[in-house]
Order: sequence, then structure tokens, then C-alpha cells
Amino acid sequence: MGCKTYLFTFIIMNAEPNRLIKASSPYLLQHAYNPVQWFEWGEEALQKAKDENKLILVSIGYSACHWCHVMERECFEVHEVAEVMNKHYVCIKVDREERPDIDQIYMLAIQLMTGSGGWPLNCICLPDQRPIYGGTYFKKEDWINVLLSVADMWTNDPDKARQYADRLTDGIRNAEKIIPNVKPEQYTKTHLTEIIEPWKRYFDMGEGGYNRAPKFPLPNNWQFMLRYSHLMEDDATHVSALLTLEKMAMGGIYDHVGGGFARYSVDGDWHVPHFEKMLYDNGQLISLYAEAHQYSKSALFKEIVDETVVWLEREMTAPEGLFYSALDADSEGVEGKFYVWDKAEFDQVLGKDAALLTDYFHVSEEGNWEEEQTNILLRKFSEEDYAEVKGISVVELLEKIRQAKAKLLAVRSKRVRPGLDDKCLTAWNGITIKGLAESAQIMGNTHYYDLAKKAADFILNSLKMKDGGLFRNFKSGKASIPGFLDDYAFMIEALLALYETDFDERWLREAKTFADYVLENFEDKDSPMLFYTAANGERLIARKHELMDNVIPASNSVMAQNLNKLGLLFDEDRYVDKAAAMLAAVHPQIKTYGSAYSNWAIQLLNEVFGINEIALTGADVDPVRKVLNQHYIPNKMTLHGTNSALPLLKDKQSIETKIYICRNKVCQLPVTTVEEALKLIN
Repeated sequence: MGCKTYLFTFIIMNAEPNRLIKASSPYLLQHAYNPVQWFEWGEEALQKAKDENKLILVSIGYSACHWCHVMERECFEVHEVAEVMNKHYVCIKVDREERPDIDQIYMLAIQLMTGSGGWPLNCICLPDQRPIYGGTYFKKEDWINVLLSVADMWTNDPDKARQYADRLTDGIRNAEKIIPNVKPEQYTKTHLTEIIEPWKRYFDMGEGGYNRAPKFPLPNNWQFMLRYSHLMEDDATHVSALLTLEKMAMGGIYDHVGGGFARYSVDGDWHVPHFEKMLYDNGQLISLYAEAHQYSKSALFKEIVDETVVWLEREMTAPEGLFYSALDADSEGVEGKFYVWDKAEFDQVLGKDAALLTDYFHVSEEGNWEEEQTNILLRKFSEEDYAEVKGISVVELLEKIRQAKAKLLAVRSKRVRPGLDDKCLTAWNGITIKGLAESAQIMGNTHYYDLAKKAADFILNSLKMKDGGLFRNFKSGKASIPGFLDDYAFMIEALLALYETDFDERWLREAKTFADYVLENFEDKDSPMLFYTAANGERLIARKHELMDNVIPASNSVMAQNLNKLGLLFDEDRYVDKAAAMLAAVHPQIKTYGSAYSNWAIQLLNEVFGINEIALTGADVDPVRKVLNQHYIPNKMTLHGTNSALPLLKDKQSIETKIYICRNKVCQLPVTTVEEALKLIN
């Protein structure tokens, strides 16, 4: 259901808006006409709770969250429920994407209480913000009972509530504590096999991904698998990674008409998606499929990148060049309605070509989504196999498919669209900029570079704070929330990718400046890890680290890789030493749960195999770089520049094109061809 639709519904129900009407977040605005007297997180609400000795209800979600919308309809729009909430609680709505620092704390509280978490997240707290009870989705009667029961405890037995708060808050503060660890004398291939061997047991070698449902893309997991399979010459990870990417690309989780991936599939076959589309998934998947194309030369993988970037530009790009956050799963109150087709409409749109393409898109009269008796477009066959069965050439089939997609998209574009979360987040834009820049390198597509550069320039010019830090958010011309560690980590990573695309050293200077800002403002003096929140930021009940890689890599793992690369580029031992200490501290955990430490595992790969620093010199290096980018070298950095201040490029200037392969502060004699360079690398 789109934002405009929500607001129209709310205005009918309740003419008086609550305080969320002034919010910037689309998610908060969706609740602006609830009868619940919502506050935004801030001094007004927190002080009111203290002054009135009133419990706080922190309700956290995000705009594309289906069950958040369901609980809103069943509870927060209902006057009977709102009356209980308003009487006993100071009610605070939080957009987890704008304020992940708050979400981290109360999500951990819910996990400690219940053993699981998710969104919507509803946490009841004392007036001092310390949690005492909570959960995720509640039905109306259950929710009312919880509210009344906890309110009664606070009135009649407040000491019991304080004891709960003491125990929970101690658990929150002490969870995920990482202490310094001595780095092994040398990381070896054995350290890598210790991680991967137990991990392999969870591979689904029939449908890709892991042998469970629902299935999430988890791009960083498969990026590690690609790199591991190449560097370790391992068959199982090679097969599993490519199978997973192929099955996802052909499944219903991918939008075959408009491009882009949904957040996950509810089944084990990538068939039925949860239809919301998130920028962070698609930014990573652009990068992953480009890398997989470079690795495998698969035309399918290139097609996925091209179509997803077209979707990104068509539906997710702001006028400033930044990228929006998400598209809802629902439209007209029905999940997936925008994306599905019954056979009659499919036939009508495609006309005489419908008979040819019905089986290609797996469309049937009864519907391939049995629960809803409609069709999610997906593929079961390669174009080559399908063309052979149908007795036509592959070229002819591809043209029919292209025409069909254009016709279906034109018709679909007239439907009621899913709601757009049009806030722009620095972290997620950094992820996407990196994906575009890497795709530009691999595919030689300058348009992808232009999209990446425009977004990065806007962030550097318009989203910097006065102290040199970054804002997290941008919407309607305003930035209001200071950045968190992931904003800096992913932006630095994006700047490093842009440098390797155009060799403009201003990207590196900006990256180094942000890295220094992070080390100064996010340092934990008792741990090699970095805090998620800045020392000069808002004080919450705990300062947390983000250590485990999930659907998005952990900000600490990204920063560790950034610091290692910056240390090599600028010959700064303090960066390299910090990165090494971070990896050493988390290293014992990696083999216990590989998929939750996949980005750390990539750093371990780089430690074992080293990073190839490829310095290009000469007046015209583009032909060499073009050939170089056709080869899969996952553990490399490429440098080029005239009159460069970078240590590795000093004293290497020449008119003639030369390639230097350097590793561990030692450079081989220069060569003039990529073939010679590859021999030195291999």
C-alpha cells in the first residue's frame, strides 16, 4: 500500500494527526493519523516519560515491512487499543532504517527475552529507557492484555519491573563483548578449511542457497564462496555459488519484467517472494552478479546486472542522484498484487506470442502460486534449451522475450504501485555506489560509473556535517541524523571502488579523511572493535558493536577491510595494524558460524593469499585495464596516476605502459602485457 494511499485512509479515520505528521520518515508518516498519540524518538517524549513516571512503548518497524502494516491495521488504527496505549504509555514510533542504533538495543532485548526477534518490534521500557518486556507481532486481544498486565505491574510492583530492567540491561551491555586476541603467527589455508567444511553441510545442492526456508539472497556469503572457490580451487563452493546465483536469477524472487530482487523467498525454491524490494539487497546483488559474470562469463549474470540497474534508475533514483530505500510488498492492501499475472491477462498482453512464452515464464491456467491462484513469472529453462524445444533460433527467442517484457512492463506500470520509501540512506547508497562502480569496471559501462559518481558527489557535497562527519539520511532536501558506523564503512568502500574505476585520487583522500574520523569518534578503548555509534552522538542505554555479517555485512568487518586497503594504498601501518587486530579478535568465532562471518572470512582470504597491488603506468592504460578486467582476480587493487602522491606509484612514471605486480611491500619487475602480469599473480 503506497504512502499516499495510507495517508488518505488515515485522514478518513481520524481528522487529527499525531506528532508524526512532522516526521521525515515515510514509515513514521504512515502512522501520522493513527489514534495512538505517537511521538518520534527524542527529548520531548523521553522527558515526558520521566516527568510523569510513565512507561515507554518503543514500536519499531520500516515502511516495506508487511507485518508492521498488519499490526497497524489490527491494533494501532483501532481506537479501543489506542485508548489503552495512550492512557498507560508514552508511545514512540521508530523507523529502524533511520535509527538502527535504537533498533539494535531493543532487538537484542527482545532476543534475550524471547529467543527470537523481528519486525514489528514492540518493547516496553521504564521511564529511563531500560526494557522490561516485549515481542514482535501481537494480535489485538493479546496486545491489549500485555499492555494492561505490564502497566499493572508498574503500578503495583515497580521493584519487580526494575529488577527485570537491571537484568536485561546488563545482558544488553555485556552481549557480543569482543576482547583483544593474539594474531596467529601466520594465517594458513587450514584456517580457511576449518571454516568452510562445516559450512558446506548446509548447502542445498539442488536449488541453491541453504537447505532451509525461507531463503534470503545473503550476497556476501556467495561473494565469499566465489572467491574461496577460485583461490582454493574448491569444487563444492564453485558449484554451490554458481547454482545459487542461477536459481535466484531464474526464480520468482527476481522480477523478470522490471528487474531487481525481492527481499527473500518464503519457500525453498526461490519461487514465491516476499515482494518488498530493498536497496541494500539490490546494491549488493548488482556487485555480486557482476563479479560472478567476471568469474564465469555467464550471459545470464550480465543480463541480471543490466536489468537491475535499469530498474534502479527507473524506480529508485532521486532527482539529486541518490537512491531511495525500498518498495513495499503490498499494493491495494494485497501482497504482491502489482507483480503477478493471471493467464488471461498474460495472454491478452502478449497476443500471438503468448503461446510461445507461456511455458518459458511458467504461467498456467490454475496459477503457479497456488495459495493465491495466480502466476509469479519465473523460469525453469535456459534460452538455448527452450529454443531447441520450440524449434526456433535462440536469437529469435531472445527478441520475443525482449518484446514480451516491454509489453508486460507497459501494462504493469498502469497498475496501482507499491509504496515507495523515498528516504535516502548514506550506508545503503554507499553499497549501491560500490555495486555500480564495480559493474562499470567489469563490463566497461561508463553509464554505470556516471550513476555512481553522481550519487557520491552529492553525498560529499551535501551530506557532510560541520565537523567533517556524515549525515545518515536525506529526504525532501533535509539531512537530520548523524551517521553511524555503517554509513562511514560503506561510503569509504564506495570511494575505494570509485578510485579503481577512474583513478581520481580525490576519492582516496575523502576515504582517508572519513577513516580518520571513524578512528577518532568510534573507538572502543577496551576492544579493537569500533562502536556503532559515535562518542559525540546521542547517549542511549548502551553503546553496541556490530560484528556479525547478516543480510548486510557488519560495519566492523567492512571497516576492517577498508583500513587494510587504505593502509596498503597510503603505506600507513596504523591502519593495517588496526585491521589485523580486528580480524584477530573475531577470528575464533568465524569457524563456529561461517555464514554470519562471511565478510570477515573474505578478509581472512586476503590475509592467506595476499592482496595483489597492480600499479599501472603510462599515458594510455585503458586498453590494458580493459583486458585486465576480463580476468577474475578477487584479491587485487589497481592503481594508476601521473604525479601521484601514493607511495606505490612514486618513481614509477613512464610514457610506456607498464604493469607492476606488488605484494607485501615488494614489487616485481614491470611487464608490458596482461598475460605476463597474470603469470606473476598466479
